[in-house]
Amino acid sequence: MAAGQSGTQTAPDGSLIAGLRRAEGFPVPKGMPPALADAITEAPKPVRARLDALLAAHDEARAVLAAVVERSPFLTDLIRVDPVRLLALLEAEPVAALAQARAATQAAVEAASDEAEVMAALRRLRALTALTVALADIGGVFDLTTVTAELTATADAAIAMAVAFLVREGIASRKLRKTGVEGLGYTVLAMGKHGARELNYSSDVDLIVLYDPEVAPLAKDVEAGPFFVRMTQRLVRLIQERTSEGYVARVDLRLRPDPASTPAALSLDAALDYYEREGATWERAAYIKARPIAGDIALGHEFLRQLAPFVWRRALDYAAIADVHAMKQDIHAFRGHEAIAVEGHNVKLGRGGIREIEFFAQTQQLIAGGRDPRLRTPRTLEALAVLAQTGWIGEGAREELDEAYHFLRRVEHRLQMVGDAQTHSLPEDEEALAGFARFMGYADRESFAQALTQRLTRVQHHYSKLFEDAPPRAAVEGRLAFPEGADDRETLATLHRLGYADPKAASATVRGWLAGEPRALRVEGVREELEAIVPLLVDALARGGAPDAGLNAADRFFREMPTAQRLLAALRHNPDLVRLLATILGTAPRLGEMLAHRPSLLDALLDPAFFGALPDEPELTARLAADLAQAENEEDRLDRARRFRQEHHVLISVRILSGTLPAARAGEAFARLADVLIRSLEEDVIARFRAAHGTLPQAEVAVLAMGKLGGREMTAGSDLDLIVLYDFDEEHPDSDGPRPLYGGQYFARLTQRIVNALTTPTNAGQLYEVDLRLRPSGRSGPVATSLTRFELYQAEEAWTWEHMALTRARVVAASPAFRARVEAAIGEVLARERDPARLAADILDMRGAIADEKGEDEPWDLKYARGGLVDIEFIAQYLVLAHAAHEPRIIDTSTLRVIETAQRVGLIDVQDGQVLADACRLLHDLTQVLRLAITEPFTPAEASPALRRLLARAGAMPDFSTLEAHLFETQRAVRTTFERLLRAEPKRRRKRA
Repeated sequence: MAAGQSGTQTAPDGSLIAGLRRAEGFPVPKGMPPALADAITEAPKPVRARLDALLAAHDEARAVLAAVVERSPFLTDLIRVDPVRLLALLEAEPVAALAQARAATQAAVEAASDEAEVMAALRRLRALTALTVALADIGGVFDLTTVTAELTATADAAIAMAVAFLVREGIASRKLRKTGVEGLGYTVLAMGKHGARELNYSSDVDLIVLYDPEVAPLAKDVEAGPFFVRMTQRLVRLIQERTSEGYVARVDLRLRPDPASTPAALSLDAALDYYEREGATWERAAYIKARPIAGDIALGHEFLRQLAPFVWRRALDYAAIADVHAMKQDIHAFRGHEAIAVEGHNVKLGRGGIREIEFFAQTQQLIAGGRDPRLRTPRTLEALAVLAQTGWIGEGAREELDEAYHFLRRVEHRLQMVGDAQTHSLPEDEEALAGFARFMGYADRESFAQALTQRLTRVQHHYSKLFEDAPPRAAVEGRLAFPEGADDRETLATLHRLGYADPKAASATVRGWLAGEPRALRVEGVREELEAIVPLLVDALARGGAPDAGLNAADRFFREMPTAQRLLAALRHNPDLVRLLATILGTAPRLGEMLAHRPSLLDALLDPAFFGALPDEPELTARLAADLAQAENEEDRLDRARRFRQEHHVLISVRILSGTLPAARAGEAFARLADVLIRSLEEDVIARFRAAHGTLPQAEVAVLAMGKLGGREMTAGSDLDLIVLYDFDEEHPDSDGPRPLYGGQYFARLTQRIVNALTTPTNAGQLYEVDLRLRPSGRSGPVATSLTRFELYQAEEAWTWEHMALTRARVVAASPAFRARVEAAIGEVLARERDPARLAADILDMRGAIADEKGEDEPWDLKYARGGLVDIEFIAQYLVLAHAAHEPRIIDTSTLRVIETAQRVGLIDVQDGQVLADACRLLHDLTQVLRLAITEPFTPAEASPALRRLLARAGAMPDFSTLEAHLFETQRAVRTTFERLLRAEPKRRRKRA
């Protein structure tokens, strides 16, 4: 079966199939891989025969295709939809074939008479590109440059063809005078990776659309603004809308000036005025990669020429370098240490990732590119090469970053090839990661993890050195001296320039610290440590945007501390820790108060393992058990449990604020901590309760987590929604202890003791608030319910909303046998046959009632807003209840996992799955930050700049305005999906389930 054994069966030299080479971890199957045979079963017989013969003659290609159909549902679907296409591309030279496909598509679009024909032609081009590039990448035929160049060429061509079609339509409708795209006065700029010809495999295309009303050949009475905005909206639809043939690319217009309040297309003058007036440093960096790709190309180049002085400044002062340094801090508020958790790591935004390499190059281009035009290349690897040639970085650094960039982009592309999703995160669990490692060509998870962490660590090392010695802005702006007797005049001027509204009060505060007014600052040697960090702390608090409030929070922090010696020594030697402390004080004052009372918690941030993997459940259980074992009495035990919870809450919270823990993992971490505490205290309560009241024959107790705890989506402020179920031998209902209790009374009393252990305030504070209202019959029912009564209630009396709540039920504490019985009872309820139309109507009715009660018009009410978390949760709960009878894999307590499973098994389409999953992640990320930072409803106009920046970073957006535009757009998409999936039936009152 080796290549060449039959001359009639091998493909010509230069063809894709002849060049494919398997990775070391890809085994060679003996014959046609079964999954591939299944995918081409509908192909015409001659096509199947030819594919079979070709693969028999090319062992390496057979191994590559076997890996593809095993690991990528998306690519397998492309093969299944059109096996003829697969055969044609395997026999062709890939670069030439793609060029011919683009030319053929252009001819088809030029001949098209309507939008549907254009959309179909563009989507076929994209599908061919996706399959060709994937096979050529996985099989080693294309290097990274060719992969990104071909993906970019197809995106460029598709957008240019779509614009040309819209221009022809404009002429036909007599809104445009006869013209080509040149001289149109309408230009499309590609930004980011698209502009740099570095597109990802499943990337968004970042576009900025501009027009010049003075140039545009518009018919009389046609206004430029509305016409070009509508044209842009149609362009987005042509490229982005999913049809039965897929889509071309997701379009992102949010890099335009002030996207929350500006239209989709802007006039050139408005854009230039914005950048001249208030353009930010990150926007300068973004324009390094800008490139005109469609419409009036000459107009695009002229705009970039006029913008060049904004992007490329001839001189850059220290304050601007400090601003670039602050951008670095916004990417990672605290860079942590060497430990990196591989599972779930984001290879783009995570530590040591692609973003750090791009930032490393771009920021140095900004600093030096104004004086040296050679540095103005948009491509990352070219920029690194020129930086090395011109002496800005060493050749060793260039080589390591270049190699890491190639590796990480390969990982990124392979992740996206699995399901055509714009993902950058590795699988969360070890088994899934092992499967992905094999798709990367590695033998196992460990060898891939070693290769990955080696690159991430190298990138992190070089990134950490970037501007390491840059002085803080406070040192740049002027003198900072705080003499004991009186204010220093120059220092007051410096504080004013830094943004302090009351420089005299600020100076007095700092002078008070240095004079030892706070008790913790009176110890010998502390003053010297404090003096060393004052410029950086003053600067970092000023960067929060509310300097005076931040300084007041720092003053309270120092005054409430019992001791400061170890903390200040750590701050002096870790500038990033100073910035992180400023972020906490400026955005999450409650967390600051906890740290002030227990400053030793900050020591954990200096532990090399802190930013690695979170402690798992066995580790947490062991730590808690060891701590509680030292308790002297019951009160001490409760105090220790509360301190344990506080300590771990602080550590999880700091990870969230520092940007090193995404919301999904934070929610799981908070829930894991709650699980461990509930189990430990429940066991202790039961032991003491039995000592007083004995036990019942065959007695069993189960604690069910519901709501956010059940779904493992907890935040720092979440209550515990619990249900307690029990069972016993009803023939023998009396307990056998010194003070016997009867049946249900026994379990009601026991439940109350468990709740008290979780809620009673002690000297160490409260552990949790507990809510038992989700139990059968709610407030009116007993606090504990027998399993038999629970089953009967769910079968005969429960309302639809109660079954919806049950989709999130999870057993936290129970014996193995009783756990199995409870889980079986819940599973039976969820898997009941239901009328989807009635279920949808009930859910829509309930959503309307919630909107009437809570309102839905405030977009920053992330839970209840139209298109907010409630909409997404209701969709997930509908999917479980409507489909679990026939698709049990859909049952899961996590909203996000339900959505992902529904997409994977075909219950919702890929576009809906992507919209809902992305929205779920975004809303949870923002919610985690808001729950840490504030207790009142969030009002953007009243929020500190530090909190607005923190939210932008949590949403992976460059600034708050862009985040708002993204949030509002996301909410609109979620509500559209909600209404389509739960299309209203005739109105009816909510029914019992």
